Amino acid sequence: MDGQSNKTVVTEFIILGFPSLKSIYPLMFLLFLLIYTFTVLGNITIFIAVLRNYKLQIPMFYFLNHLSAMEICYTSVIVPKMLSSFITSNRSISFNNCMIQLYLFSSLGASECYLLTTMAYDRYLAICQPLHYATKMTNSTSHQLASGSWIGGFISPILPVVLISKLIFCGPNQVNYFYCDSQPLLKLSCSSTHFTETAISTLATGLIFTSFLLTVLSYVFIISTILKIPSTTGRKKAFSTCASHLTVVMIYYGTITAMYMQPMSRFSLDTNKVLSLLYTVVTPMLNPIIYSLRNQVIRHSLRKFFGKKDEQEI
Repeated sequence: MDGQSNKTVVTEFIILGFPSLKSIYPLMFLLFLLIYTFTVLGNITIFIAVLRNYKLQIPMFYFLNHLSAMEICYTSVIVPKMLSSFITSNRSISFNNCMIQLYLFSSLGASECYLLTTMAYDRYLAICQPLHYATKMTNSTSHQLASGSWIGGFISPILPVVLISKLIFCGPNQVNYFYCDSQPLLKLSCSSTHFTETAISTLATGLIFTSFLLTVLSYVFIISTILKIPSTTGRKKAFSTCASHLTVVMIYYGTITAMYMQPMSRFSLDTNKVLSLLYTVVTPMLNPIIYSLRNQVIRHSLRKFFGKKDEQEI
């Protein structure tokens, strides 16, 4: 150990996945394959339905298309490798590929935080400042906000990933998780991880808290404005335009807040696996369902997409 104390000797990691459930791996493979297929096809369907309907060529649905693209990329970084581990004995991943997976997963998660905040701002302008909406949320502005979400997301995790990649890993190399995440990797390091853990927790908390706070503030103004609408029909119509987004926000932030906004040493890996499954696998599957069920215009567009006629046009 002394001769290896100043450098990383691990060249690959072994992703253990769910060793206690090994007897039902075939069943888990089928279950997560169905979930992944539904997630990809569901988000692609939403994406195409929005593009084909001229009534949906507005910023709200433009942002929804970006969210769908993020969800497809987000789950694709994790699930295919996990599926292969259920049916093959090869669960290894190279050190470099592990860092790439960590970076892509973290980037897409951060991008989604920024995009959800952007979508909340869009709803704030539409409901609280309807007379100025067209001048403030122009096509150029919406493009800039969407692009900024992607760019900001891919910049945010650079420092944490670099810090983790510079840690010393001298063995063991078995990652007690189903993908390369920061917490299980920190537990494998032979060097002190205090600074890295503090930096990651601080940056993650700052990102999550800031984006969540801005989203909450937007909805405080939105709900306040909706309650001032005199007619019940008007209030219900206004709330329906943001109900889907609010539902997604509650699910998304509920899971990532439980995971990342506290010191990593307090986490149980088994508990963390369940939370990770929720926001890496389940949440991306739920988004198309939430938007198609709760948004009348999306439902109408999907019916047209599949060749079904409505009794009345929306």
